[in-house]
Amino acid sequence: MNLFYTPNIIEPLTNLSEEESKHIIRVLRKNVGELISFTDGKGTMYKCEIVDANPKKCVINILEKNAGSDIRSYRLHIAIAPTKNITRFEWFLEKSTEIGIDEITPIICYHSERKDIKTVRLNKVVTAAMKQSLKSFHPILNEKISFKDFISLPFDGEKFIAYIASDVTLELSNAYKPNKDVLILIGPEGDFSEQEVKEAINHGFKPVRLGKSRLRTETAGIVACHTVSLLSNLSS
Repeated sequence: MNLFYTPNIIEPLTNLSEEESKHIIRVLRKNVGELISFTDGKGTMYKCEIVDANPKKCVINILEKNAGSDIRSYRLHIAIAPTKNITRFEWFLEKSTEIGIDEITPIICYHSERKDIKTVRLNKVVTAAMKQSLKSFHPILNEKISFKDFISLPFDGEKFIAYIASDVTLELSNAYKPNKDVLILIGPEGDFSEQEVKEAINHGFKPVRLGKSRLRTETAGIVACHTVSLLSNLSS
């Protein structure tokens, strides 16, 4: 099954972007009368029929719509430092989208080796992962922000900062309450600085660890994402 994406679906007829039109008509060779599946990235799946096979502005007719099967009872927001090797960060974006995540914020920390990212390019990675895994929700990828500015933003839910220290023994798997909105901070390759940890704690973040192993930044992000997903699914 191929899943297509357009955030602005108008019923009953919708004009697709040139990119999606070209893919559907020229690459996949779809024609008038054929059925295709779409999502608006906001939780709804659409069954549509092609009524104008224009490779620059394909027109589809919506036949039916249903709620996606990936609707969750919680919202997961991971704020994570971009990795020095951007392909590793792209891997995190791809896999977290497949598992299920609502919002991702790149945070620039004291030990960050990468401080510039191309959000437009990274959003394409997220979109491709959403379509490939047949998700009806498109995660929000925010613009980069400094660690200090980010932790000052309001968040109505549980807040954790994951890092490595001998005095951090509370596991995320024991700290997180299933099906609760949650925000998790993941640091850069050099981890958070002591000052950043203190500031986060002062802003209500609880220190947790993600197991006994030392994890790469992108791996830690995936472990956090999977832990929240697994615990919430098991309790449902």
